[in-house]
Amino acid sequence: MKSEFSQIFTLPTIVDQRGNLTFFENGRDLPIKSIERVYFLHGVPADEERGGHAHYELEQMMIAVHGSFRVMLEKNGIKNSVVLSSPDEALIIQPGTWRVLDNFSENSVCMVAASAPYSEADYLRDYDDFVEKTVLGTWV
Repeated sequence: MKSEFSQIFTLPTIVDQRGNLTFFENGRDLPIKSIERVYFLHGVPADEERGGHAHYELEQMMIAVHGSFRVMLEKNGIKNSVVLSSPDEALIIQPGTWRVLDNFSENSVCMVAASAPYSEADYLRDYDDFVEKTVLGTWV
């Protein structure tokens, strides 16, 4: 699945009777510029949400390493959602996309690979401000 602001990308996987090996190499296998930071969301209660922000410049890749969760996405007034539930599928999220993660299954683990180190200045955390900037076309 691909939209103007997100894409599900199937990661290379070697299938073997002993178990599968899924991998990616920076600059080779991914439709993301680079990976500068990796972090994990885990221990999230099923009724909690994560995210609730957009990034000005950062690209992200999300993978359900274990379990499942839903990612709700919005950009330019267009909304869609994706359920991630397989470690060989990655969701690529473009800059300027609002995201909310919810419906975490028990013991789920979300791995996020980001194109740059953490910078609070790259976050837009106010939803009304996000809508105003994207709908009015003032997104920088």
